[in-house]
Amino acid sequence: MSIKTSGLHHVTAIGGDPQRNADFYTRALGLRLVKTTVNFDDPGTYHLYYGDASGKPGSLMTFFPWKDAPKGRHGTGQATTTSFSVPEASLGWWKQHLAASGVETSQIRNSDGEETLTFADPDGLKLALVAHPQGDPRDPWDTKLVPAEHAIRGLHSVTLSVSKEDATAGMLTDGLGLSFERQESNRLRFSAGEGGPGALVDVLVTPDAPRGLVAAGTVHHVAWRAPDEQTQAAWRDELIDDGVNVTSILDRQYFRSIYFREPGGTLLEVATDEPGFAIDEPLLELGRALKLPPWLEPKREDIEAMLPKLDLPSENNPR
Repeated sequence: MSIKTSGLHHVTAIGGDPQRNADFYTRALGLRLVKTTVNFDDPGTYHLYYGDASGKPGSLMTFFPWKDAPKGRHGTGQATTTSFSVPEASLGWWKQHLAASGVETSQIRNSDGEETLTFADPDGLKLALVAHPQGDPRDPWDTKLVPAEHAIRGLHSVTLSVSKEDATAGMLTDGLGLSFERQESNRLRFSAGEGGPGALVDVLVTPDAPRGLVAAGTVHHVAWRAPDEQTQAAWRDELIDDGVNVTSILDRQYFRSIYFREPGGTLLEVATDEPGFAIDEPLLELGRALKLPPWLEPKREDIEAMLPKLDLPSENNPR
């Protein structure tokens, strides 16, 4: 491929109760709810976007939360862990903070200089906080519960679970332009661009694991960055020329998207950096109101009647 991604754009997962989801990600994890909208393919369901102050690509975790969604199953053919980047020496603070929030965590472990703390969200989604030795210059969202000196900087990496690694590795290197970095036992690491937090993916090879089932508590898809629509369109053409089954370019209002599956089964997306989340509401008011794309605006009254009430935590409002 002549086109290469610079890193992760966002990770989208399936959640359960929307209010519980918002409380956890804004209060326990200290992220900002940067957009409250709906699943464009199922407008009776929220689509909630969490990230840094402006929702920059690479900081974003998003959810389709269904209150009565069935429980998913972690396994191969999925992204099984989503990791966030935090400052060095912050994991002790995070372990205490999460315990105070009722979240059970692992022991802090060290591997190749990275310290990692693992835990799960209220729906069982596997998460991790990683302190990377090279640091992370991205600006955090600052709240009273999670102050800036400890706050999440953005996505660190995702882990894809597969039964065989060869075809998945080929897609990552040839289809996305990632570079192979190293292998440790049954875990292979790949990086985009210059590497580091926000540009990493681990491939975990577990041939005896069950096949995953995407439902509540699992990742729906992993999105990678494209700078603009022109690059995305050229990228799509190259993927098709290589025999990949790719969707048409879809308008997601805040970015444009194409979707395809890597050979191991995980749904991947290439999303544009543009136009961003401030196109339909001021930066200081991101996430406070339900925003709909123009083609759904005529149905606003019906959509609002279908959606459960959502009270935005005060931590989402700028000081």
